[in-house]
Amino acid sequence: MKAALLQITSSEMPADNLPMVREMVRDAAAQGAGFVLTPEVTNCVSASRSHQDKVLEPEAGNPFLAGMREEAAAQGVWLLLGSIGVQTDDPDGRFANRSYMIAPDGRIAGWYDKIHMFDVDVTPEETYRESAGYRPGTRAVVVDAGFARIGMTVCYDLRFAALYRTLAQAGAQILTVPAAFSPVTGAAHWEPLLRARAIETGCFVLAPAQSGDHAITKGKQRSTYGHSLVVAPWGEVLLDGGEEVGIHLVDLDMDRVDQARRRIASLSHDREYTLAT
Repeated sequence: MKAALLQITSSEMPADNLPMVREMVRDAAAQGAGFVLTPEVTNCVSASRSHQDKVLEPEAGNPFLAGMREEAAAQGVWLLLGSIGVQTDDPDGRFANRSYMIAPDGRIAGWYDKIHMFDVDVTPEETYRESAGYRPGTRAVVVDAGFARIGMTVCYDLRFAALYRTLAQAGAQILTVPAAFSPVTGAAHWEPLLRARAIETGCFVLAPAQSGDHAITKGKQRSTYGHSLVVAPWGEVLLDGGEEVGIHLVDLDMDRVDQARRRIASLSHDREYTLAT
């Protein structure tokens, strides 16, 4: 399977981002990709709740989601829509940070709401409170895409290793980590965390990323780290997209999952234990 990771710099306007991403999906399919992946918040990068209230829409009738489903069907590809912000029925009006696996016929084969919220103080000037605008998900998800079983996660989930072990033990062979990583934490932790998740699980890890300075007119400015990454089940980095926007292609040999797990069968070696304090 040839996979294409789309590295993009989304603006705060879904209507502007949609044609750009659709064109990239077409280009990736023309280059032979059968599995195309986009980053976190593909439809809208914004720190303004009031702006999000105006431009984000529910899943039903969502034009961004509909457009991506149409494109997947038109190109006959599996498409991981890394995540989009969608309106929900949350009593506090919070959105969902929702990832979609779209089949080659355009149907939604599975969806996952980001579980772990990015509520951190990276520096005194760079703080995030994702839970103020997004409600956390409650379910882990593995989707059977035919060519592989895929465990779906999003960005900050990457720091919670137990989630990835759960997905791998449920049959996942590929773990997806669409992201909009901070440049500070990206430079320090992005690659080692992705390599660790691959080594721990014997999975391919595919992490399409937002990159660069985003066009934001309301709220604080936002920059993201880039470096879309693909890591093999033994821990080798197969692809690093650097900082440039574009399409990054990689061939996935799924036999490598079984090979890694035969060499180190740690997924079947769990033991009960107690904690002494």
